Amino acid sequence: MKTLTLHDLDKENNFRFTIDGTYDPRNGLEQSVVPFLESLESYADGWMPTFIKASRTRKYSREAVVRALEERRQEYGTIIGLVRPEEPAVSLVLNLGPARERPMLKASLSVQPLTFFGEVERCRNFVQAARAWASQYPTDYAVAHSDADMHLAKFPSFGRERDTWMRDGFDKIYELFWLNIFGPKLVASVGRERMLSTPAHLVEELPNGSVLLLLRPTAADFDSEESRVVQARAHVHLRPDLDFDTVLRTLKERSAAFVPVEPRFHPDVAPLLTRLTDESGVTTRQRKIAELNAFQPPVPEEWLPVAHPSDVANPERVLESYGDLSEGLVAVLHTEVPSIMEETPESLTDLDFHFWKTHFPERYTRDVLDGHTIPALGAYLGDVLVRRLGGTWVLRQKMEESQVRVGKRVWLPFLRARRYMQSRQSLLDYSLTQFFHEVERYGP
Repeated sequence: MKTLTLHDLDKENNFRFTIDGTYDPRNGLEQSVVPFLESLESYADGWMPTFIKASRTRKYSREAVVRALEERRQEYGTIIGLVRPEEPAVSLVLNLGPARERPMLKASLSVQPLTFFGEVERCRNFVQAARAWASQYPTDYAVAHSDADMHLAKFPSFGRERDTWMRDGFDKIYELFWLNIFGPKLVASVGRERMLSTPAHLVEELPNGSVLLLLRPTAADFDSEESRVVQARAHVHLRPDLDFDTVLRTLKERSAAFVPVEPRFHPDVAPLLTRLTDESGVTTRQRKIAELNAFQPPVPEEWLPVAHPSDVANPERVLESYGDLSEGLVAVLHTEVPSIMEETPESLTDLDFHFWKTHFPERYTRDVLDGHTIPALGAYLGDVLVRRLGGTWVLRQKMEESQVRVGKRVWLPFLRARRYMQSRQSLLDYSLTQFFHEVERYGP
């Protein structure tokens, strides 16, 4: 099975569940958390965490969870993580607040991929778990939905609205999602009768006065036409001040962000642009693909039809200095870009991506770039043309005029490196990857 990292969880659309519930600290830490774990073990259908992340990593067991919580106990509370590294990847953060004022048990669950919750029975089991948790740990509001769609919705637990929510409490129904559990205060604000008559797949009153509302049998099809209509109707039912057409239009706009866009990248830079889109979050990836489909890098102009003759007195010494520059670049970057040691077209793409991802031209002064990075990069690029395309150096006293002859043209790697390092955008406009493929077309 594929092992996934938490970085992967950030890049893909996940199933997200959050609950901030209260507990009675007089029961002791173990008795406070055991009901949560019992429901987790009973209803985690194929996504049960297997390890505990705290002061050290342990295999999952109830006893190990309690031990980890005891070890991490602080004045402000206790936080541990329960994880499953293999697919479906799971990250469950469990946070028990301090035993004063209103002791809170907070749980935040991410499961990847969201499509894992496309089966009715698996979703039914999850609803059982959420019902048990909300019954045992009374909450103002709990929710389960697509993580990416929740971010697009600017749900109060995200972004600028969070400050208002934390100050005033969850005082109204800002959004409606796949699974919603409304505490008694929210139920009263809407009216219990109105809430219980919401047009949805399941509406259920819990013993503590909360109401569980489930829009659809499964979570994975949240962005389908049918799901969005159900979501809009239920939201407008609970918020009569909202307009159905406006709500539905907003939901459809959110769905559009997940419609796949076929990559049609410029072939010379396709390997680089593919990596740029892979780095985008799930809510922006399709828009990024569309944007990069339209990207057309300028045709490289760093070449001459006829070489300027060499004007250096000691070519061997100049080549040795270029070798030192190239080796210096390798020494500095070989950890972050291991392929740099191979001097291949792939290593040039890796360098392009590294410089772009790290905002390299913006992080260093022009003195550093002009005095060190650009000369080293030009020497390295020239060496790749020599090694991989059979080029030969034509050396000049002025470094930027030094050329590499490949086929019937001579190319100017130092000039390319200078243009390349002007800005983050110039890393794409003057990429090393594109330059290599342009030279390759005119090779022997």
